[in-house]
This record gives sequence, C-alpha cells and structure tokens, in this order.
Amino acid sequence: MSDTLTLQGPAQLQQDIRKSRFLALAAPVEDAEAALAFIAQASTRDATHNCWAYRIGAQYRFNDDGEPGGSAGRPILLAIEGQGLDGVAVVVTRWFGGIKLGVGGLVRAYGGCAAECLRLAPKVVRVAQVSLRVDCDFALAPLLHARLREFGASKREETHSAEGVHLDLDMPAANVETFTAFVREASRGRAQVRALA
Repeated sequence: MSDTLTLQGPAQLQQDIRKSRFLALAAPVEDAEAALAFIAQASTRDATHNCWAYRIGAQYRFNDDGEPGGSAGRPILLAIEGQGLDGVAVVVTRWFGGIKLGVGGLVRAYGGCAAECLRLAPKVVRVAQVSLRVDCDFALAPLLHARLREFGASKREETHSAEGVHLDLDMPAANVETFTAFVREASRGRAQVRALA
C-alpha cells in the first residue's frame, strides 16, 4: 500500500472540436458508489453522449454511452491512468455538432479533453492509511492516548475487557513500523499490535 495522487476537488474543462462541444467534469471519489453518484449527477440529459470512467485502486469501469466501442470510455480511463491518478471519476459530455469525427477522432477528443482537464486540476497526495488493533493492559493506555497524534493515528474505537484495553486505530502506513516498535518497548513486549482487515 502506497501513497497515491488524486484530485484536490472537482475540475472541469470545455473544448469545441469540429463543431461538437465537449465538457469534461472530474472529481475525487472514495468508492464505486460515490463514483456512480458523481457520474449520474454530472451527466447532462440534453447531451448526445455522456461517456465516463473511474479508477479506485484496482477497481475501474468505463462506458462509451452509445459512441463506437472503445472510442470514449477507455480513452478517458487511459487519461486517468496516464497521469498516475487514483480515486478519480471523469465524465466527458458531448453535444454533436454535425461533423462526424470517426473512431480515431473520437478517441483523441474524449481522451484529450479528459487528459487536459486532469492536467490542469489541482492535485493532492492521498496518504495510504492502515487500520490497527492494539491490545494492552490498562496501565499503558494513557501513554498510548497521549502519543497517538505523534504517529498521525486516530482512534476508531476503544473497548475494555478483563485482559485490558483494545484500541482500533487508523494511521499512515509509513508510521506503522515505528509505532509498533514504540508499543513493544513501552509495554516491554506485552502489548500486541496487529493489522485489521
């Protein structure tokens, strides 16, 4: 799991290509449900075509919306991938202007419009997060609470049992090794840190 690049927020770009109007709308998305909701909201009813693609980790989908197969959705997906972006959905809407572009022209128009929109959009690094469970005795819990911020950790849940305290945390993947070593040392090897699925 590594840090990825995504969009800072929604972006758009309009281009006129041989009398057809193309409008690219892009946004950061967390999951497939959010991507499909963005696509539904960004699609325009009076347009000739609303073609789209999204990539979230290993998950991706694209749609040509009536354009010749492979001429719209896939080029949009390739624009996302070509810029190394993740967690991004793009809709390129076309209003037909009367001049046919041919498959090659459509690939260049859809892919180019999406790529330029993404190129101009402000981007941010999305830090890879992991979820951990820490099992420790009651005496160690106050020290852990006091030091969580230092490791960029946030507490999701805390439960107690006869054995002690159970903390579920989210933290940047890059800090896990240091945090685990800190817990091991502070507890003299008695506390357990393990990844949550």
